[in-house]
Amino acid sequence: MKPPLCIEGFCGLGGWAEGFLAEGWDVVGFDIEQHVYGEHKYPGQLVIQDMLTVHGSQLKDADCLVMSPPCQEFSYMAMPWSLAKAKARDIRADETGAARKELTKLFDACFRIQREASEAAGRKIPLVVENVKGAQPWVGRARWSHGSFFLWGDVPALMPIQKYHQRLKISSGEQWNTSRPNFTGTLGWDEAVKGEGGSWFGGNKDSIMRRGTSKGAARKAASAMIAKIPEPLSRHIARVYLP
Repeated sequence: MKPPLCIEGFCGLGGWAEGFLAEGWDVVGFDIEQHVYGEHKYPGQLVIQDMLTVHGSQLKDADCLVMSPPCQEFSYMAMPWSLAKAKARDIRADETGAARKELTKLFDACFRIQREASEAAGRKIPLVVENVKGAQPWVGRARWSHGSFFLWGDVPALMPIQKYHQRLKISSGEQWNTSRPNFTGTLGWDEAVKGEGGSWFGGNKDSIMRRGTSKGAARKAASAMIAKIPEPLSRHIARVYLP
């Protein structure tokens, strides 16, 4: 039998793809550029296309859609910095709504594409969108979270219980906090953290995400690695929606 098809939008290095491939899916990723950093590259078939130009009818054969639109702007405005607060304040002050629409356009595109794909297929194609906690003030409350990975859309009713190790990394990525009790579950805290302490910019002032330009090779590589979905989480979603 032909394997089910997963379409991964804003795929980067394929954080979603690894879990879906492990569960027997075919995966096609869409991104505006190819990400190759040393030995790291997208593990599935890759289509180079701006997601804003994708019409959902292109994806009507998909059995599941998973998308992780860029979240650096949301994370930045959640930081306790005066410039970050000013930026958020300016967007909210725009009475035309144009600034807010520009901020959320990639997130909104995910649901437009799902609607168009489902209409073309004559059936609902499930969609799970991943982003950060800082997106919630702008796009609405997430349906579930695993560490710093927040999920919107068709999130399954039953999700894995998180497991918190007794030794937890904190924002510097070098120190440890041993005061947290040892919870039990199926996923580890280390697998639930986006980069340094769960923040794109981290508490470490020397973080690569706080140096250089957004188009620099080192920062782009770090961003792509941070964005990768924990494999236990992606595999769970893949198992739930396996036809």
